[in-house]
Amino acid sequence: MAVSKRTGAAVLAVVASALTITGVVLAATDPNPSGILKDPLALNGYAPKSADLEVDVSTGQGYSVHANVKVNFVTNSVEATLQVPLVLSSVEGDIRLVNNHLYATTSNLSSVIGASWLATNMSLPSLYGYSLELVKPDISLITGFSHKTVTKNGYFTTYDFSRHDVAVTNLDSAKGTLPSVGSLDWSITTGKQGEVTASSLTISTKKSATTISATVLSYNKPVTINAPPPGDVKRESAKFLTKLFGATPLSTLLVPQNLTSLGSAQLN
Repeated sequence: MAVSKRTGAAVLAVVASALTITGVVLAATDPNPSGILKDPLALNGYAPKSADLEVDVSTGQGYSVHANVKVNFVTNSVEATLQVPLVLSSVEGDIRLVNNHLYATTSNLSSVIGASWLATNMSLPSLYGYSLELVKPDISLITGFSHKTVTKNGYFTTYDFSRHDVAVTNLDSAKGTLPSVGSLDWSITTGKQGEVTASSLTISTKKSATTISATVLSYNKPVTINAPPPGDVKRESAKFLTKLFGATPLSTLLVPQNLTSLGSAQLN
């Protein structure tokens, strides 16, 4: 597993992308075919204290990452259990973002560096505002798209947005890659009370495409995310982590250049 800063940033990008644009995912299918419309994700108007998500990231070129992501909005912490493909294999790992530190581990890490966990400094933005958006996103304020459709399925409602001529760039902006022009397809699914149950984002150019999707498995179930014991941690700089584990295809992921303002931007 690449437990470098880029991998941590990629996991953050998955979470932050879904949350920042008021998404977090699901295929809009009725989980209760009996016809009794009971919404297991109902928030009753209150911001969730925690969320359990299933997240998938794909480049459309045979490369994909699957992760279970747990978020504690009260302690502002995130844990991702993920499977990252390498050149000839794949490795399962655990990444935790706690108290402005990134902790990462794999099953064989101790034999490589003599410690069970690696750690480096990494700030995590406040997630409380995102939890408020999950209660009932104001779809009417999303105006920066040229096309919108609405589909209902049971108590689910899915809003699909699309836009062309979007400035996109690679996740690894450190390489100085110039922005290119692409298209964006974004869907948001809400439940019976209007709470976010799902979102997916596809960014594509003529040469490549990236899809980020997340499924809300549950809200408000107990989520405890702790830093590993200090004796099990080896602290290193982000530069050391990058050198040790190398770059991964995650660095080639496409993201909108102005993600946070895209939804409200006016079209020319």
